[in-house]
Formats: sequence, C-alpha cells, structure tokens
Amino acid sequence: MRLVLACVGRLKAGAERELVLRYLERSRASGRALGLHPVDMVEVAESAARRPEDRMAEEAAGLLALCPPGAAVIALDPRGQHLASEAIAADIARRRDGGTPALCFVIGGADGLAETVRMRADKLLAFGAATFPHQLVRVMLAEQVYRATTILAGHPYHRA
Repeated sequence: MRLVLACVGRLKAGAERELVLRYLERSRASGRALGLHPVDMVEVAESAARRPEDRMAEEAAGLLALCPPGAAVIALDPRGQHLASEAIAADIARRRDGGTPALCFVIGGADGLAETVRMRADKLLAFGAATFPHQLVRVMLAEQVYRATTILAGHPYHRA
C-alpha cells in the first residue's frame, strides 16, 4: 500500500525537515517487509489569497489533487479522533489488508482545513487539544507512521 503525506507549505531546511526525513527513511526500511511502499511527502504551496476562507479553499483543492486515486484519506484536524499509536497502526494494517491501494494523510496550512477536505476524509485525526504549528505536526505524523510500522513489525521501538 502506498502512503502519502500531503502537506501545505514547503518544509525548509532545518530541524523539522531533518526529523521528518529521518522518520520517513526509517519507515521505509521497516515498512517494506509489511507491504508498505516508502512514504511520499508531497507539498502544495501556501495560498496567497487574502481571506482565510479563500486560502483554505485553494489549499484544499491542491491537497486533494495530491491524493492518489482510490486512496483513503486521513486528515489531521483538531476536531478529529484522539487515537493511540496502536490504533493508528491497526488502522493502517486494516486498510492494507482490505486492499486499499493508498493512504493519504493530509495536513493543512496555518488556517486549517477547508470543509471540503474534512468531508472527503475517511477519518479525522487529532494529536491532542493543543494547537501545533503545521510544520511540527508533519514531524509528529512522520514519527507516528514510523511507529506504526514498528508496531506492526513487532519491533521494540514502541513501548507502551
């Protein structure tokens, strides 16, 4: 199954980018044996529209265009479910085993996600009630994808 991280904004050189790339590379090694393709991180430019609603709409169109055909979509949203790492891993495995060709994780920009993305999403996922910069959410998501692969592989990285 193909995994995609579709994100608003370019992740510039620095600590966040290094961490994302580190976790994606780690997940590549552990995911291969699990039937998971290397994670693709794809980015859409931040909208320059003046109104937040217009920015979110433009970004939403770009994000949804980045999701492969037939993909299940999990959108990162503060109103989403709070799931344990084991539940995220189980969800990935269930989709893989059910023949889902791709799983696209969507991270919005500074204004959040348009309703069109939330409506398209198969699941809304939250990383807690606190507000995080979208660049940091990308790091956290990359780590959770890596953690999911280690859970599914029975690797000791994950300790409850």
